[in-house]
Amino acid sequence: MDNEMRDQAEMAENIGIAVSRRKAFAMAAKLGLGSAALAGGIGTGLAANPPEAAGGLPKKSYKIVFVNHVTTNEFFTPTIYGIQDACAFFGCSYQWTGSQNSVVSEMVNAMQTAIAGKADGIAVCLIDATAFDSPTSNALAAGIPVIGYNADVPAGSPNKRLCYVGQPLYQSGYNIATRWLKLVPKGGHVMLSIPSPGTLNLQPRLDGYIQAIKDHGNTVTYDVVNSSVDQATEISRIESYYLSHKDVAGLFGTGGGDTYACGFVSAKYGLAKKGVIAAGYDLYPQTLGYIKAGDMTFTTDQQPYLQGFVPLLQMYLYKLSGGAVAPADTNTSLAYVTKDNVDLYLGKSRFEGSTSAEPT
Repeated sequence: MDNEMRDQAEMAENIGIAVSRRKAFAMAAKLGLGSAALAGGIGTGLAANPPEAAGGLPKKSYKIVFVNHVTTNEFFTPTIYGIQDACAFFGCSYQWTGSQNSVVSEMVNAMQTAIAGKADGIAVCLIDATAFDSPTSNALAAGIPVIGYNADVPAGSPNKRLCYVGQPLYQSGYNIATRWLKLVPKGGHVMLSIPSPGTLNLQPRLDGYIQAIKDHGNTVTYDVVNSSVDQATEISRIESYYLSHKDVAGLFGTGGGDTYACGFVSAKYGLAKKGVIAAGYDLYPQTLGYIKAGDMTFTTDQQPYLQGFVPLLQMYLYKLSGGAVAPADTNTSLAYVTKDNVDLYLGKSRFEGSTSAEPT
């Protein structure tokens, strides 16, 4: 390398270091960290010169509004606990609002109210493909971050939400069906339940079920039952279906309530002993009890606690950093709960919503 090229390389390196230092010190100022704590680490290596311990992140009185589609559904009990715990960490407050029965207009109104009230952040279950586009844009224009949780808009949507926290719903349905299809006899007939057809928290799961059946090629047939979001109605409709289709080989829910209803019917009529497979979603205590008793084959854990804690954490950091720490898509998992590991979930746990007591 000649002298001119060497000088240019050294200049570029020095410019890069200077820019990196300026960015780091700017971030330190935003986060309330002392520049002295960073000075020793930048350029010489943080590992060799660790910054002095700071006092931790500050508490901020940000108000975060969570817009939900089934506000009284017990599935979201651990979600609320996750929100409360994050608020305790960071000094924030929250509002839990929306609709009790997946009425999209009520959810949109709740978002508009949050915008008018100058909320510091909005988390919303995006159960409709287009209805939330305008309020999301309005919120962002007002400087209010919007995060989707539990249900997301389709790929390619113009919705400008900053990220999604929850399961990839279509893929979860496909994966779950692939699991139970291995247990259904060739040529068997199964029931697929959906509490609210068309909503983006459930329909992608059902679509995944159906595509997996088509791809599996073992000639399994199916009926789709609209089970409703009301628990008593779910039980009634799934029980009625079984009584008129006693040759059914499987009962499969796409939500927490209808999965519980599948287990209820299986237990009531001793279907597991007849070889009927029952499976689905979520960790209702009754569902876990049916798995323990052998009346259900498995359910899935999408970690609803994280669907409350993580959106609030991400909006706190976004606000605190002035937007430098951007919210990131978060897959809250697809863990299977079977008779082999159900005991882990049966104990009293705030993280699973079975107790409000804080862990010690």
